[in-house]
Amino acid sequence: MKIRHPSVAGRFYPGTKNEIDLQLTQILLKEKPFINLELADKKIIGAVVPHAGYMFSAYQAIHFFEILKNSFQRFDTFVIVNPNHTGYGSGIDLDENDYWETPYGKVEIDRELYDQLDFPESADAHAYEHSGEVMVPLLQFSLEYPFRIAPITLSKQNPKNARLLAEAIKKAKQKLVKNICIIASSDFSHYVDPNEGKQIDSYVIDRILQFDTEGVFREVQDKKISVCGYGPIMTLIEYAKRFSGNPQVKVLKIGHSGEVIPSDEVVDYVSILFYED
Repeated sequence: MKIRHPSVAGRFYPGTKNEIDLQLTQILLKEKPFINLELADKKIIGAVVPHAGYMFSAYQAIHFFEILKNSFQRFDTFVIVNPNHTGYGSGIDLDENDYWETPYGKVEIDRELYDQLDFPESADAHAYEHSGEVMVPLLQFSLEYPFRIAPITLSKQNPKNARLLAEAIKKAKQKLVKNICIIASSDFSHYVDPNEGKQIDSYVIDRILQFDTEGVFREVQDKKISVCGYGPIMTLIEYAKRFSGNPQVKVLKIGHSGEVIPSDEVVDYVSILFYED
């Protein structure tokens, strides 16, 4: 049994279960009046979720996880698609481990699902990558039922790989008859003036709202917008279009790190729900 031990516990999020519970409970209490729980009645496809330190980005992320907690759905597996910040691995990488460990305990990797995905496995691609790991304690904090995860890291972010991965996940879901939720891990603009970040992020968000994969890629590339997980976002867009004949999308919350520690150079965070009526 191969276990991936936490790489960023005590840095991106607290190092013990009790400390995570305390931090996320405090954030949830602050955000709860603004969380649209009516969306819990929708058929959830997935979400774009930020992956910075909880003290900054959980104010946005908690909106999705609270909706997930209150959903009538029970998911077998959460496919966590995240960008590769470390440079290890190839273009699209699964993990070699059998479990991921966090301060809450171990979560099993869905090897059945992995077996249906024809992509290489690399422990190195996941070992030091924070953008997938931070999603797991949030799931453990929010959900009271057992689930598996399928972490996938992208280092080559382009529409071709997004379509390739989305199609592979769709076929695997159909063959295995599993309830699958896609988490597209991404922060938005990095180290920009808050007003500038809001403006340039809006170009990407507008394309997301139109399910425009090529448009997301074009805006990021042409305007040099530092959205780090545009590959996972494009993958979720493509999956949603394959999952449903009428997918819907809703921005849950937009914010930035300067709301926690005032600064003229902030990182932007956006949570976005994909669902079917």
